[in-house]
Amino acid sequence: MATRTKAKTQVSAVSLPPQYPVSPIKPASSMKKYGWKVVIGVLVVLFAGLFAANKGWVVAAIVDGRPIFSWDLNNTLRARYGQQTLEGMIGEQLIANEAKKAGVTVNDSDLAAKQKEVLASLGTDVSLDDFLKFQGLTKTDFDHQLKVQLTVERLLTKGLTITDDDINAYIATNRATLTATDPAKLKEEAKQMIISNTVSEKLQTWFAGIRQKASVMKFL
Repeated sequence: MATRTKAKTQVSAVSLPPQYPVSPIKPASSMKKYGWKVVIGVLVVLFAGLFAANKGWVVAAIVDGRPIFSWDLNNTLRARYGQQTLEGMIGEQLIANEAKKAGVTVNDSDLAAKQKEVLASLGTDVSLDDFLKFQGLTKTDFDHQLKVQLTVERLLTKGLTITDDDINAYIATNRATLTATDPAKLKEEAKQMIISNTVSEKLQTWFAGIRQKASVMKFL
């Protein structure tokens, strides 16, 4: 009897006290199951939030309950205007490359001056906002176009010298097409027209040359 009592005492001595309950260990398969549910739940919430904030990523429009998906819109745009747009982007890159080689740059003050010149040519009552709205452009698009235009202008007129005799001769020949009345502004307008005509005469041949020499691979 004494031996049995001692054995029981030894067993109870290694038992954990009641204030430290032991939780049953879940099988590994159960952990994986619940873990995937949590991950999927988080992903669903995340994608739902992204869709709510950026509906245009998936649906471009809904017509009478039927969606027009963004990828259908993108495919249509690529099919109709992709080649034209891509050629324009290639051309801009080639112009930028030529400008870098020639050390030609256009800064913010250059853009502001050109913008003022464009608006002045349209009349005193035309504001920038009116012009952008009429052209269907954003300010960023307008500045980009001006930068490309100025870059080409400077590339094609680099080294060009325009004398007072050139200006006076242009005024004498084209006075009816010039709008300025102040003598100084009239000369400046004539100078800008000489520059514009020079660019127009050279542009097509010049661009065809750099396009032919360039290495271009298209995948569209």
